[in-house]
Amino acid sequence: MRYALILPVFWLCYSSAQAQTDTARTQADSTQTDNKKVTLTLGALYSNNANYYGQTAAAPMPYLAASATLQFRSGIYFSGVGYRLLNDSGAAVSATSAGAGIAFKIGKKLAADLNYSHTFFPSNSPFLQAANTDNAAASLKYHYWMTTGVNVDYAFGKQQDVFVTLSTEKAIQLGSIFKGKDLITLTPSVEAVGGTQHFYQTYVQEKKLLGLPLPILPGIPGTSETVTKEATRFDLLSYSFKVPLAYNRAHYMIELAYQLSVLSDKALSGAGDANSFFNCSFYYQF
Repeated sequence: MRYALILPVFWLCYSSAQAQTDTARTQADSTQTDNKKVTLTLGALYSNNANYYGQTAAAPMPYLAASATLQFRSGIYFSGVGYRLLNDSGAAVSATSAGAGIAFKIGKKLAADLNYSHTFFPSNSPFLQAANTDNAAASLKYHYWMTTGVNVDYAFGKQQDVFVTLSTEKAIQLGSIFKGKDLITLTPSVEAVGGTQHFYQTYVQEKKLLGLPLPILPGIPGTSETVTKEATRFDLLSYSFKVPLAYNRAHYMIELAYQLSVLSDKALSGAGDANSFFNCSFYYQF
């Protein structure tokens, strides 16, 4: 019996972040999609906090999410997700996202994914990624004893950001409860995320006249001025360790996942802080 090992598709924090993502794409295991022309996967998720590449807002943001992904045998898929912040009393839906992409194999062990999504945020949204409503992403995964991957997200809107995620994971089969009709899996993974950060840079600039420094003369104001400009740099943002425990049947999966993220010492906000995330999700595939 084949198992549908359904993976999260729309993830705030990955994500993709969909930055927003991170970014939550739901995708069936290739052993299922090879034999079905079209698959429809519905999902529901609870998270104790919104996760943006290991970063969090100042206040906890627990949320519920509902997702749907329609995937064709060609690998082309269309996805949609709705988010409901549990501490948001002002709206029934806190954000919605729609996207499309294509997943394909490059070789026996190498798989790729290209996708784009647009997220609709209400005004004054508390999501960290609300400034970037659009996200284009590309990923490569190499499957061997472990699965190693690289994902690049380009988030744009009011700002422009690039995030690169390097990850490796190992799927461990823990056995079956009902004599081969189900499968329990543990898939620990580690990842490192690098991304752009925006900040203001202040420096002293020498005043010049016709390209030459102004001379110091009595009664003339100082020959230098303080200048503040917005700057952007690419730095390591966070390290993460994830432990997803899943119960799989032929058409559905229940998963409990814990993630510990440590912000790097180069993070502009919360450098060195550790953030914990707990997710509970359910996916059903037709």
